[in-house]
Amino acid sequence: MLQISNDLKNAYPGGCIGAIILKKIQVNLAGETKLQEEKLKIEANLRNQYLGYARADLALLEPIKAYIDYYKQFKKTYHVLLQLESLIHKNKSIPSINPLVMVMFMAELKNFLLTAGHSLDAIQFPITVDLAKGTEQYKLLNGEEKTLTSGDMMMADKLGIISSIIYGPDSRTRIGQNTEDIIYTVYGPPGISEIRLRQHLDDIHHYIQFITPNVLLDEFMVYRL
Repeated sequence: MLQISNDLKNAYPGGCIGAIILKKIQVNLAGETKLQEEKLKIEANLRNQYLGYARADLALLEPIKAYIDYYKQFKKTYHVLLQLESLIHKNKSIPSINPLVMVMFMAELKNFLLTAGHSLDAIQFPITVDLAKGTEQYKLLNGEEKTLTSGDMMMADKLGIISSIIYGPDSRTRIGQNTEDIIYTVYGPPGISEIRLRQHLDDIHHYIQFITPNVLLDEFMVYRL
């Protein structure tokens, strides 16, 4: 399902990659209400737990620190840290959007792990997890064409790039309103444990069950680099 390149293993030994495939998702109104309630609980817990934390304090939390170390080599800031800071200090909320995307944002902010979601029907397997050479191009969710940054972690199916750490997921495989089968993937730079990543995928599965109790868990994968 996922093929990990030797180049990636050599560049980031000790990192990990995870993915979960969920099928037969049927969003219902009652389930969306339950999901909204869970979202509010996550936000309240984060505000209570990290009240008074400055950005420097949040940056020391694991696994945020592992991502900061990764992003620093590309002179970038980990966006989940910025989102957490906005939620705590500016009372911002997790966007109430497509519930399949909201599930991903909820788990990201709860666990601080970088996640991408894709419509399974748009994927042509296998997915290769590789080290970017810096020449590959793909179209982002906002329609912008981007060239990958050399040394970044990336994923590609038979048709092209589907995500990278620095620039995020592509537009071709984006989750739509009618998506019923989905794959969520997680990038874990060195310093992030497999146990933490597995718990994150479990949380995603749990949140999906709010909107589709009978969702089919098709694949659950964690790979150590």
